[in-house]
Amino acid sequence: MITHPQAAPAPVPDPDEERRRVQTARLLAYRDDGPLVALLRDKMGRGLPPVPSGLAALLAVAAIGATGVLSAGTGPIMLLPVLVMVALVVPTAARDHLGRFDWLVPPLTRGTEFLTIIVLGLAADTPKWLLFVLLYVVGYHTYDTVYRTRQSIWPAPWVFQAGLGWEVRLLLLGVGAALGLLTWVVAVMAVYLGVLFAVESITSWVRLDKQTALAQASDDLEASPEDALEQATGEAEKA
Repeated sequence: MITHPQAAPAPVPDPDEERRRVQTARLLAYRDDGPLVALLRDKMGRGLPPVPSGLAALLAVAAIGATGVLSAGTGPIMLLPVLVMVALVVPTAARDHLGRFDWLVPPLTRGTEFLTIIVLGLAADTPKWLLFVLLYVVGYHTYDTVYRTRQSIWPAPWVFQAGLGWEVRLLLLGVGAALGLLTWVVAVMAVYLGVLFAVESITSWVRLDKQTALAQASDDLEASPEDALEQATGEAEKA
């Protein structure tokens, strides 16, 4: 009697492990980390606890803005809120973001980024409408990322790198404020990010629509005549 070797069954992924993996991937995407975090993530060891550090950064930036130490022409001091946030939030990227309250990390990070932009802009007398445009562009990128991942559609990793991430954006704004060039930096950044995020988002959704249409057409071609007749009959009865 000749027996054929049995193929080993494919390992079944652990549902709980898969859930944790997806949860971590989503939260990391919502953080919108850029090239600086990507460079340092594996060199920070265990890192800082995300929620306490994010909350401390938010309160610190708010306190700096409330004290009024920032103003146009004060030079390097304008970098203070940026450096505080970078020092407190960048080391949290090394964590797995699986804690009970780690879902607070993205809104804390984005809120602190927005607050820092507002504090710098108001201190440097940057036109408020220009600050709003930059905040809108970053907010649109955040919304687009969240909406995609909820449908299991992940933005390409290069988008976060080309978008500079929250940390590089703030460092550029801080340097611009220290040099008295914040208005120009905000304007250039708003245009660059607006074009980048809009074009990438539109092309991605158009590509997805085409793939969906092709898949649906393929399914229709593969359907048997009986299935096609049944579907047509059912649609006729509904009409």
